[in-house]
Amino acid sequence: MTGMDDFRILKAADSALVFEFGTAIDRKISDRVLGLAEILNNAGLPGATEIVATFRSLCVNYDSLKTTGAELEQAIVALMKGAGTSSQIRRLWEIPVCYDPEFAPDIEEVATRVGLSVAEVAALHAGTQYHVYMIGFVPGYPYMGDLPKQLRLPRRRDPRTRVPPGSLAIATSLTAVYPYESPGGWHLIGTSPVRFFDPDSANGSLLGPGDSVKFRSVAAGEFSRICRAVERDEYEPESREIAT
Repeated sequence: MTGMDDFRILKAADSALVFEFGTAIDRKISDRVLGLAEILNNAGLPGATEIVATFRSLCVNYDSLKTTGAELEQAIVALMKGAGTSSQIRRLWEIPVCYDPEFAPDIEEVATRVGLSVAEVAALHAGTQYHVYMIGFVPGYPYMGDLPKQLRLPRRRDPRTRVPPGSLAIATSLTAVYPYESPGGWHLIGTSPVRFFDPDSANGSLLGPGDSVKFRSVAAGEFSRICRAVERDEYEPESREIAT
């Protein structure tokens, strides 16, 4: 990891520091954020309690009884100056999705608005490899980019109060999957049978910041088969390690 000299440090409440690297959703900025997260996780800084990566910043929470903001800031800046190339191993996931209108309540409207057919929308979305920028909104919810420009639309004017679990959504330059039922204002263009958050698993969230995702289009029959396998805890989406 290189190029750590352009950033600013903000105080958050009385026990957190925010290291901000830019103002946009950008892969290079994301790489810097995740690179710093890797350094800090490996360093085991005294007093640091939680490290949270976002699109363009990293929040470091700390125990004020064990360290001060000034001490932590000094230690982190020193680590950043000596940073080398990231060796973090991340994963490329293949996630099945059914794009049939039965499982995609907004795909026909999306297709009309962007001037494509339903099949073209599905093929374009599934033909792109996405970068997981961060996990947020609700546990396990992956903010992924970068959506093809042909599919970019603003959020819905009328957000839903209840979005079904597994719903595949798009808005602006991003795509995401709702891990369980929640409100939401994005366009729903498919459904995945995969479990994206499991409180009983080691990590909780299936995906992690820095991972990559490819969606695999499946027909309704295969979707139902995978759903049954997931319910029996007999299905794991395919993934492999990739070096950053």
